Amino acid sequence: MLRSDYDGQTCSIARSLELIGERWTLLVLRDAFLGRRRFDEFQASLGIARNILQARLRRLVDAGIMRRVRYQEHPPRDEYRLTEAGLELWPVIVDLLWWGDRHLSGPEGPPVLLRHRDCGGALDSRRRCERCGAELGPREVEALPGPGGGLRPRVAVAPGA
Repeated sequence: MLRSDYDGQTCSIARSLELIGERWTLLVLRDAFLGRRRFDEFQASLGIARNILQARLRRLVDAGIMRRVRYQEHPPRDEYRLTEAGLELWPVIVDLLWWGDRHLSGPEGPPVLLRHRDCGGALDSRRRCERCGAELGPREVEALPGPGGGLRPRVAVAPGA
């Protein structure tokens, strides 16, 4: 029988998977990079059960990957923002996106295109702008709908994280 955790593994990959390797967690992170911050935005985008989403967000906050920020006092409402540790996951998310585009996209092409916010150039495999050569991070990139449809980003990647 396959174990459900990586307890006892002395491996950074196993430790990382223990925290972020569950599919809903990765999709919450994807949506955070697409600019979603509020519980209802995550829930509507993912179609995830509220209790599962609440547990995933709590775990990301407890691990220091996201933080809760109060945006309304009456009634109290919080949003979830990526921390610096969360922003450091951007290359992982982008590499998963590119791998999926290369190996799993249909003939219509990728569902999302990542572009340099300043000049509109595409990202290369090292996350540099193909047009101007700038090294790019999540704050310099925007996600646009690609020809493959599906995911419809509503805002830029990690704005004001």
